[in-house]
Amino acid sequence: MTRRIDSYSIRLFVAAARAGSIVRAAAAENIAPSALSRRIADLEHAFGTPLLVRSPRGIALTDAGRLVLARGERLDDELQALLREVQSEGGEVRGRVRLHANMSSVIGFLPERLHRFMEAYPGVEVALHEEDTRDVLRACLDDRADVGVGVDVAVPAGMDAWRFASDPLLVVLPSGHELADLEAITFARALEFPLVGVHQGGAMDRSLNERAAALGGRFNPKVTVSSFDAVCRMVEAGLGIAVVPRSAVTAYAGVDRFARRPLAEEWADRVLNIYALRKTPQPRAVAALIESLQG
Repeated sequence: MTRRIDSYSIRLFVAAARAGSIVRAAAAENIAPSALSRRIADLEHAFGTPLLVRSPRGIALTDAGRLVLARGERLDDELQALLREVQSEGGEVRGRVRLHANMSSVIGFLPERLHRFMEAYPGVEVALHEEDTRDVLRACLDDRADVGVGVDVAVPAGMDAWRFASDPLLVVLPSGHELADLEAITFARALEFPLVGVHQGGAMDRSLNERAAALGGRFNPKVTVSSFDAVCRMVEAGLGIAVVPRSAVTAYAGVDRFARRPLAEEWADRVLNIYALRKTPQPRAVAALIESLQG
């Protein structure tokens, strides 16, 4: 049975062979070492023979590995030349972009920006997948996503970030709640009341737990749900108050039954970023989406 040989895996194998180390090659190719190692293992399975000898000191080529390296270097050079030639032909941008984004960006900002992008670039297909910010970054590093959108965090090596949107945290509560008379609400004050949480273990849940611990308290929601619309329904029913991004409040808590107040903390000024692996050149469809999302 003929096994399919992945040209990207060939490129990663060549990088590892040249570097003499999977870790160094992964850093140079902007991919996680574990993902690069899996790619090479799949390649060895496809060829039906080991290509590398792995040891604590690094890697060495087998006879088959030396053959694949020689052919692979020529193949990679030809593919890169083909890519440059194709990208220089014609004015229309085409292709498929894998976009992974966190929940608040999906409900608050992406629909309109994606609509504008797709009108400008009808030849580009965008495959959108919703994930927590931590998983968005991992998908980019593992090359399962071309572009990511999530909360502002420290940028891993080999990744670029651009500002996407401001999405500060607010406190949403029933309109008759005693805190509704305040212009802004501190987190310490909010912790004194029953709370509604969202996505246990997610980026926001982890952040609020850390902030509560820093105050010597606990973020202990009375009920936790999996989406921002469910959070607002719980608040509307009187089960508690919630700390949520402005994007979610705008989408789901815009009726008179809710009060919305700023969270009076510096860390509440939350920013969302666009993330992508540093590649030169970026595929035209990916570069076009990144530029459009910044708008």
